Parts: sequence; structure tokens; C-alpha cells
Amino acid sequence: MGLHRAGFEVVGWDIKPQPHYPFEFHHGDARASNLSGFQCVWASPPCQSYAITNNIWQKPAGHYPDLVAATRVKLQAAGIPWIIENVPGAPLENAGMLCGHMFGLRVYRHRLFESSDFLLFPAHVGHNQRASYGRTPKANEFFTISGHFGDVEGGKTAMGIDWMTRNELSQSIPPAYSEFLGRQIIKLL
Repeated sequence: MGLHRAGFEVVGWDIKPQPHYPFEFHHGDARASNLSGFQCVWASPPCQSYAITNNIWQKPAGHYPDLVAATRVKLQAAGIPWIIENVPGAPLENAGMLCGHMFGLRVYRHRLFESSDFLLFPAHVGHNQRASYGRTPKANEFFTISGHFGDVEGGKTAMGIDWMTRNELSQSIPPAYSEFLGRQIIKLL
């Protein structure tokens, strides 16, 4: 949605069906897609391999796919601007970080972004408000959006997303992030 708001015509690929995806959608492995004809690619490889929740669930190495390096190789070969998004801990190179607090959102939701081009990132200000999990945050707290979080409608508002289910929301980023970076890429194009 953020890329659409930045001015891009958006086409999506995912290995899983996305019935609430609001743009043209192709069900399949994005790694097999043909990138000719595209001006820019935004890639969000699965994050579970790098997520801190692996420390909680203690999944064995290799349980989740590790696709960042393969994604980078495909994007570099395409010769067009690209961005790879993932969670802190992912093996992104020279990555910048965005946080919901930077955009006035009631969710921290740290995400890293590696790009083919130089992009600017706002300074990350330390957090001084609590984030809740599994319950509706109090007025001075932020939402935690992951797994089976509690207040879905409040989470949608906090992220700036009103069309997703709980599970889809827990796998997403606020559109403000992709809009912010997309506007920079549009200027480069």
C-alpha cells in the first residue's frame, strides 16, 4: 500500500495465497518471476529464520527458509532499483532501520532495509513508552504486532492497515515505511 501511495503500480507475488491483497497478485514463488518490465522491486523474504522468536520456540537451524542471500543475487542481476526488507537479525548489508515511532504510529515494529541505492533514514529515537502483548495497550502504551496478538482492530489502527486479518497483519509492515522509501526511489527513477 505504501508503494502505491508513493506512486508505483504494484504487482505482488507470494508462495501463499493472499486473498486480501489489494493489488494485482500472482500466486507462486517470486524467485522464479521474470523482473523484466519492472522499474523497481521490493522483496520481503520470510523473516522467521532470523526472528527473535526463534529464541523462544527453539526451532532447529534450517527449520525456516533463509532466502536473503538468494534474493539479493536475483535483485542485483535484474539491474533495477530494489529494496530488501526484513527483521533485525537478518543478514542485510548496509541496512537502515525504520520504526513506527518515527512515523507517529503506536507500534514500534523495527524493520531493516537494504537497497541497491543510497536511501536516507530518520534517526531512531529511544523508546520511552511500554509496548503491550496479548492485551489492549493502555493509552500511553504501544502495540506489539506479532503472532496471536490481542486487539486486532487496535493493531490495524496502530499500523495504518485496515484490510488484513490478524495473521496477515502480524506478517506485515506499516505502509508508512514503504511509502517513505518508495518516494525516495521514485525520485531516483
